[in-house]
Amino acid sequence: MAIVFVAIATVAALALEPLLADRPIWLLLTVAVLASAWTSGVMTAGFATAASAVIGFLLIDTPFRDMDHLVHASGFAIISLGLILLTSRLSHWRKAAHVHEIDAGENSRKAHETAEELALLIDGATSLAIYMLDERGRVTIWNKGAERIKGWKEEDILGRSAAVFYPQDDVTRGKPQADLDRARAEGRFQEASWRLRKDGSEFLADVTITPLYDEDGRLRGFGKVVRDITDEKAAERAIEKREAQLNSILASVPDAMVVIDAEGIMLSFSHAAQRMFGYEEAEVLGKNVSMLMPSPDREVHDFYIARYLETGVAHIIGSTRRVMGCRKDGTLVPHELAIGEATGGGERVFTGFMRDLTDQEATAARLKDLQAELIHVSRVSAMGAMASTLAHELNQPITAVVNYVQIAHVLLEDPDPETVAEIREALADAASEALRAGQIVRRLRDFVARGEVQKQVEDLPKLIEEACSLGLVGLSEHGIETRLQLDSDATPVLADRVQIEQVLVNLIRNAAEAMAESPTRELTIATGLEGPAMVRVTIADTGPGLDAEVAAQLFQAFLSTKAEGMGLGLSICRTIVEAHGGKIWVETPAEGGTRFHFTLMHIVPEDRDVG
Repeated sequence: MAIVFVAIATVAALALEPLLADRPIWLLLTVAVLASAWTSGVMTAGFATAASAVIGFLLIDTPFRDMDHLVHASGFAIISLGLILLTSRLSHWRKAAHVHEIDAGENSRKAHETAEELALLIDGATSLAIYMLDERGRVTIWNKGAERIKGWKEEDILGRSAAVFYPQDDVTRGKPQADLDRARAEGRFQEASWRLRKDGSEFLADVTITPLYDEDGRLRGFGKVVRDITDEKAAERAIEKREAQLNSILASVPDAMVVIDAEGIMLSFSHAAQRMFGYEEAEVLGKNVSMLMPSPDREVHDFYIARYLETGVAHIIGSTRRVMGCRKDGTLVPHELAIGEATGGGERVFTGFMRDLTDQEATAARLKDLQAELIHVSRVSAMGAMASTLAHELNQPITAVVNYVQIAHVLLEDPDPETVAEIREALADAASEALRAGQIVRRLRDFVARGEVQKQVEDLPKLIEEACSLGLVGLSEHGIETRLQLDSDATPVLADRVQIEQVLVNLIRNAAEAMAESPTRELTIATGLEGPAMVRVTIADTGPGLDAEVAAQLFQAFLSTKAEGMGLGLSICRTIVEAHGGKIWVETPAEGGTRFHFTLMHIVPEDRDVG
């Protein structure tokens, strides 16, 4: 294009040269540069300028001697350069304008698409009535959800006041305008109130009103979102009613109920549980259920849950067993425990039902005491009957012994060989009658202490828990805190369950009575290994302790530290323990209190897992 325009300018200059001499050459070449720049851009204009300069100097005979030609050539160069720069700037502006035009078109397209998507989104929210009001409270935008919830078609409601959605009483009180004013003052207004449908029916609505402003801060109108919550509120009221009924039922159930999650955290604590353990519900919710257990169950409970969750093997779920609980004041409470499992919402919970056995076991203990008293009375009666017979039977040998001794005494007054022989015979007869009396006494002792020790393998922790249930009956008012420190390795033992329970009950009640006046009342029952084949049981109290002189004779019969005691309890305990192959002793620590220890034979199975 540059060559074409330069050629045209050259031909025109040659045609006009006869008329104007060489005056128009540079002017016409300048026009060629302008045309090239206008039609083809900066590069073409530069090429046209170079070609025009060559042609100009070729057409003029003496270009460098004529001052006019030099001035015209300089003017051509300046004008051409200006045209090139102007063309470059115009090209830049044109490109920028084109880019802006493209961006504007793209933005317009995106805005249009966004508007369409927003309209689809609003219309797609069929569970929400979304609509716009102008600053005077008239409807300007109406979505499909509003049409479904309120019943008005878009063409029927546009331009109408939002007051048609309010009950007549609210309209009379000026509530429609008051709601808009409140939203404008607070920036956002939300409430649950009654609204009208087109057919005149009412529904409970959750209403949110938001004022809308333009860039200058001028109020453009209000956006409203309305949700029908009639069914939702009815469902909530039904749930609340069912919960109230359930709480009423649980409050009247005599058995305690505790609900925990898979981590052992308590989620529910019934009224019966509060009475049973002495805790208020707020004190235990969110805490581990192990706080309701004595040692050692307290320390291993979480391990039992983790093992069940890992293996799925249930040991106590679905069954009932007797266990010990720990009240808020530290006293033990025997109870029957049944555990159920439920899964809901992806979470697993366990429900424990507990029946307090305190009164039941107190009655059983009282019955056991009465039976023991009956047996004792029966035995004493039998002994009384036998004592009469025994007195008759012993009278003869004792009388004979006395007679033989008196005869020997008389014969010794004047002894001779013959009387010495008679004396010896009399003494021999006296000894024989004395042995006969001893045999009668031994038969009586065997009768009183009849009954062999029937030893068998027993679980020591279970035996101790049963003894605690019996030994602490009637002593709850003393406020004694009981601690069990049982070694899991120190069981089972070889024992007569009834007799060892008798020993434990005797020692427990002695400890409880010794602490009756103490400011601190803590009863500790501990077990541990005592050598390779024995288990040691310790009953420790925080009472006043024992004098060294009394402690040395404590296990002798008819020695008692009680005002009304007979002094046979500890003597019987020693007899029972020693019959089991163990020993019993007492310690009085320097810090106070008393510790009774006794040992039993330890049974270690050959396949015992010591891992």
